[in-house]
Amino acid sequence: MGEEHGLVKAEDIEVEEIDSEIKDSESTRSLEYEIMTYPADFTLEVLYGKWKAGDIEFPGFQRGFVWKIAQSSRLVESFMMGLPVPQIFFYTERSSHKLLVIDGQQRLKSVFYFIEGYFGEEDKSGRRKTFRLKGLEEHSKWDKKQFKDFDEADDLKFKGAVLRAVVIKQLDPEDDTSIYHIFERLNTGGTLLTTQEVRNCVYSGTLNDFLFELNEYGNWREILGKPDPDSRQRDVELILRYLALLHEGETYKKPMKEFLSVFMKHHQNPEDSFIEVERERFIRTCDILVEKFGGKPFHLRGPLNAATFDSVFVTFAKHETIPEDIVDRYEKLKLNLEFDESTRLATTDNEVVRNRLKLVETILFG
Repeated sequence: MGEEHGLVKAEDIEVEEIDSEIKDSESTRSLEYEIMTYPADFTLEVLYGKWKAGDIEFPGFQRGFVWKIAQSSRLVESFMMGLPVPQIFFYTERSSHKLLVIDGQQRLKSVFYFIEGYFGEEDKSGRRKTFRLKGLEEHSKWDKKQFKDFDEADDLKFKGAVLRAVVIKQLDPEDDTSIYHIFERLNTGGTLLTTQEVRNCVYSGTLNDFLFELNEYGNWREILGKPDPDSRQRDVELILRYLALLHEGETYKKPMKEFLSVFMKHHQNPEDSFIEVERERFIRTCDILVEKFGGKPFHLRGPLNAATFDSVFVTFAKHETIPEDIVDRYEKLKLNLEFDESTRLATTDNEVVRNRLKLVETILFG
């Protein structure tokens, strides 16, 4: 019996979900890490100073700061009352030694915003909301106060309050890949992040920015069949999947999830020449696919099929000269039983991925 496959409707794009793809996204390559963790008790004043100096970084992912002012106010009150506050988690990379926040963004930003006197970031008009404590008990001595309204004793008490942090550092292997798994496992509250949202958090850099740039390209949106970017970054992950298989498909090793994460980590901040070449290649490939096949060329059974996409898009990207009968060749490919099976069953297995790429190359450009 073959593996069953079904459909899932994403908020913006429809992607055909194959059992093997689902299992792949839930699996992790068997790795062992040597991790050092140690507690650190920072005063709020020290944390604020580190943040202003650029020594604390917040991963840039979509949800950002989401607390309401009443939630942040109660946190401030907890520090002033001497109540316990949940610990935060930092990850320190061996290369930069900066502290990357992997759990505790809401708490830290609440503290920093209160010290600065403004709540949240600037709005579109460049204004920021004054941070005045609210939602506290009616008789609270701090209700409706700003930080600048604190007397000397309260000022010293707040800045001297301690927030415990757990600092995590990977000792072995020397590639800092454990940060993805640590973040993923700490990501337990609210709506869980997708795999690409986690990568967006922990591998932020010029490659990540580049993926978002490419995702806006008009003919790419035609290929996906949706004008707006997907809110869960499934479209961004497809571009990453294409780039990773284009450059390292011959050495691909499952699971796909891990393969993409390692590629993004190793190419986090590529040379400008890489960006220039890949931008031109991506645009050219999108343009020729839309010209030859119109919109949604990879929606073979309704939604977009990721296995069809990765093999065909990668193969087209490798060729600047396109056969005149490419439309007929693509129809022949879609009718090929071996290709059909490779896009439905065990789609991320090592040999299936490599053989699928070879088969597409042979039929379309052989």
